[in-house]
Amino acid sequence: MIAYVTVGSNDIAASQRFYSALLGPLGYALSHYHGDLSYVLPGQTEFYVKRPFDGAPASAGNGAMVAFEATGQAQVRALHAAALAAGGADEGAPGFRDAYGPDFYVGYLRDPDGNKIALFSSNPAEPGRDDG
Repeated sequence: MIAYVTVGSNDIAASQRFYSALLGPLGYALSHYHGDLSYVLPGQTEFYVKRPFDGAPASAGNGAMVAFEATGQAQVRALHAAALAAGGADEGAPGFRDAYGPDFYVGYLRDPDGNKIALFSSNPAEPGRDDG
């Protein structure tokens, strides 16, 4: 089991705007620890946003990505839009990715520091391919 995931940030305030818009509606609670951010979903893996411990600038990892599960396609679209409005960058509009299966609906983002984030739903009980 993964205990926690950490991404680096050069601007904690910008990261807080982005991640609060994305993770708050998913039920994650925000707390601050020594000026850094901790997002916790009760009983789940914690997600930290921190300044790098070595003092060097934060940078996005090539090939690294963190994915968060939404309740459905509408929430993927809504949170993708909210995260863009909160300072994120589009890395792939919400939609179906047939290569990953008929029910895999995902939107991709970059946070203010360039970390890649996926927001997905693959609920087979959701009626139809709601591309609206």
